[in-house]
Amino acid sequence: MKIQEHHLTRRNFIGGISALAAALPLAQLPFGAAAFPGGAVRRAHRTMTCNIRVALAEDDAQGLGWNHRKDACLKIIARQQPDLVGFQEVLKVQADDIRHYFKEYALIGFDGPEMDAHAGEPYFGIAKNPVMYRKSRYELLAAGTYWLSETPLVAGSSSWGTARARHVNWVRLRDKSTGRDFRLVNTHLDHKSQPAREKQIALLLAECGEYQADYPQVLTGDFNARSSNAVYSLLEKSGWLDTHKQLHPASKAFTVHGFRGKAYPETLEPGKTPGKIDFIFFRGPVVPLSSAIIDEQLNGHYPSDHFFVSADLRLDAYETPKGK
Repeated sequence: MKIQEHHLTRRNFIGGISALAAALPLAQLPFGAAAFPGGAVRRAHRTMTCNIRVALAEDDAQGLGWNHRKDACLKIIARQQPDLVGFQEVLKVQADDIRHYFKEYALIGFDGPEMDAHAGEPYFGIAKNPVMYRKSRYELLAAGTYWLSETPLVAGSSSWGTARARHVNWVRLRDKSTGRDFRLVNTHLDHKSQPAREKQIALLLAECGEYQADYPQVLTGDFNARSSNAVYSLLEKSGWLDTHKQLHPASKAFTVHGFRGKAYPETLEPGKTPGKIDFIFFRGPVVPLSSAIIDEQLNGHYPSDHFFVSADLRLDAYETPKGK
């Protein structure tokens, strides 16, 4: 089954998937709080995107493996007190550790057919880009997975010369305090082929575009593309805005650092510069209140070879408390 990017309808797409499955300055507000019209103060939706790097034996040999850094990874994420997290590069052992550590959260989008058909390779079973949300705050309304290929409903499928099968996980959540809902979409684009990245983001944008323009959507992920890349331009042309750029337009922040942290730029060859490829985008009535690059380490260990990204978001048109 071949689905053309410009002829993808919500009925065809979701039908197939279903078959498969103001008052105060911000600086004075409490942690994670947001100012709303009328002087009300309520917690913003703290959102993170975290490429945690798969658990690899080759990293273990260098003291950079998952067992060496998992404590740092889980605790640094927990310090941010996130409501929503989009993960990338999560193997089963890592998903199990996340679920065990974050018991007050739900992790959606891990279980299912493996991405790789080649058992025994280091990245076999790189499953996935699960989404995590705080159970006390949100009610799950719907969730789904599709593959970034010409056959998006075929698990593990790939197209366009991508080096590896790629996919999207999404959840539709209702904020229990307001009764309003929104959508969180999480992905990881190909790391080698630019044509594949452009086809993959075009498919994602077509699917997200089936929602009305005034419905709030948040997109997290590792796009393997900088803001100068055509992938970023395609997102902007489709009405998606970068939380970090909105608040820090002149920022030269980077996210990939190869476990070298803040010293990474100094290790690059002359003429090369570090880049930011991990983003939190939004579309619809969403206002970014803060954005940060989480460049912490714990006990000498960085949680990943990527810095994580965090943003506090206000869902404007969808933030009326119940009874108001």
